[in-house]
Amino acid sequence: MLMRTDPFRELDRLTQQFLNTTGTWSRPTPMPLDAYRTGDEYVICFDLPGVDPEAIDIDVERNMLTVKAERRPRREGENVKWELSERPLGVFSRQVMLSDTLDPEGISADYESGVLTLKIPVAEKAKPRKIAINRSGDRKQIQA
Repeated sequence: MLMRTDPFRELDRLTQQFLNTTGTWSRPTPMPLDAYRTGDEYVICFDLPGVDPEAIDIDVERNMLTVKAERRPRREGENVKWELSERPLGVFSRQVMLSDTLDPEGISADYESGVLTLKIPVAEKAKPRKIAINRSGDRKQIQA
C-alpha cells in the first residue's frame, strides 16, 4: 500500500470527490499551460500527461484557439483493486485568444511526453520591416 504525508492533497482529493469536480464536456477542467515567444513564432505548451493523442481536439475559430482533451480511466481487468487514484480523469479544456499579429493558418502541433506543444507563426504583416526614405533634394516651384 502507498502512503502519503501531505494532508492538503488528501483534502483536495476528498473535496473533488464530494463536489464531483471532474471535468465533463459541459464543464471541463482547465489545463495548465506555458506560453512564450521565440524568434518569429509563439509557442504554447499544455500539460496533458496520460492523455491519448487521439483524445485531443484543437480548433481555431476566428481568433479563438480551443484545446480540449479527455483522460479516460484505465481498464486493468476484473481483479484490480485500486489503492490510490490521484490523477484527475475527465475532460480538460483551455481557450486562448490569438492576436491579429499571429497566423492561425500556420499552427503546428506536437505531442511528446505528455506535453502538447503548439507553434504559431507571427503574421508577415506584423513582422518588423525597414521603410526606405525617399530623398528629394530638388524642390520645384510651381508657377501659375
